[in-house]
Amino acid sequence: MDFNMKKLASDAGIFFTRAVQFTEEKFGQAEKTELDAHFESLLARADSTKNWTEKILRQTEVLLQPNPSARVEEFLYEKLDRKVPSRVANGELLAQYMAEAASELGPTTPYGKTLIKVAEAEKRLGAAERDFIHTASINFLTPLRNFLEGDWKTISKERRLLQNRRLDLDASKARLKKAKAAEAKATCEGDTVPDFQETRPRNYILSASASATLEDTCRPPSWAEWKEDYPGGWRRPCFFLVPLNPSLTLARGCLSLPKDGKLWNDEVDKAEQELRVAQTEFDRQAEVTRLLLEGISSTHVNHLRCLHEFVESQTTYYAQCYRHMLDLQKQLGSSQGAIFPGTFVGTTEPTSPPLSSTSPTTAAATMPMGPSVADLAPPGEAALHLEEVAPPASGTRKARVLYDYEAADSSELALLADELITVYSLPGMDPDWLIGERGNKKGKVPVTYLELLS
Repeated sequence: MDFNMKKLASDAGIFFTRAVQFTEEKFGQAEKTELDAHFESLLARADSTKNWTEKILRQTEVLLQPNPSARVEEFLYEKLDRKVPSRVANGELLAQYMAEAASELGPTTPYGKTLIKVAEAEKRLGAAERDFIHTASINFLTPLRNFLEGDWKTISKERRLLQNRRLDLDASKARLKKAKAAEAKATCEGDTVPDFQETRPRNYILSASASATLEDTCRPPSWAEWKEDYPGGWRRPCFFLVPLNPSLTLARGCLSLPKDGKLWNDEVDKAEQELRVAQTEFDRQAEVTRLLLEGISSTHVNHLRCLHEFVESQTTYYAQCYRHMLDLQKQLGSSQGAIFPGTFVGTTEPTSPPLSSTSPTTAAATMPMGPSVADLAPPGEAALHLEEVAPPASGTRKARVLYDYEAADSSELALLADELITVYSLPGMDPDWLIGERGNKKGKVPVTYLELLS
């Protein structure tokens, strides 16, 4: 393998410099470049969006798949890029058991017939559940995962780069400050140049200008010069270059400069150049990060659209379940009345109409449960003498019909969608039903099919 040692050493030095700068900032020993208030608000908004998106995603997965083992299995298949095997819904599995039980116990017996009817309803419920899970996964979970695994990873990467650029900028500011202080000290005192460790970290490589100055003015010392300077014998001097320029002298291992301090001027110029470069890179990275953070607004709009689709799919699912259970209740009620005459009958309410958009005032009345079997009167009391019923002096109101309704018997009033009727309630009447009048016709109407007008 081909290792670039210079690049490796440079990267290690940069990493060490950033670590020192970060540590000094944490302990309050170094100044930190602060971002503007708008940028900080964008960062806080992005972090909040990421955290709540993760929570909503996890809880939605729990809602769609309550079994944690199944969720882990789906996660592993997804990471392995393999197709998740189809899994039978709980309702479909229950329908299978009921059908097998009816086949063994006797499909012609009342119990067997009921098992078959319930099994068919449970099978339809299982199919509706599978469709809902599939639709919700595509329209809601997938966009949330795409944000966390795509856009958010890009934002995090650019934020890390911005953090590094800020550390480099602050380190450059501190280096320039120390270099100017050392230059001022050398100019005032005219003394020897302080060690470069005062302005640069230990791992920092001497700038090109300073290195060139030393190479042009110095050469390795000869043995005679060493012996002359150190008559006591062989001793390792602290400086290994002998000046070629007469203005430079070697004394006690320190390099003396002329009074103008030209080397410190070069160091200050170099630090200023590094500061300009660091400032430019920081500004450029800050602009890139700002644009990505402002894109969170578009993410919110996309998630809002996905949330509407999730609600629509969930409403469709519950409407299908409501319709299937009403059909089952109707079938069981009729068969129950045939087996046990004179006890009770099932509800005669027809299947639920197709979904349609309603106003917020009627949203609460769109999906209520139908009247229970226990609330219905026996057959001998079910029919009201409607011709003898008079509307109350007060309490009547207008209502708009939401869906078509076919009357089950002569005591009910058939309805057509979008027509206006007069409705009122009678004492002791089931709250899920009202008396409706249209012209000279009168009968019971279900509340769930009406939009009451003020």
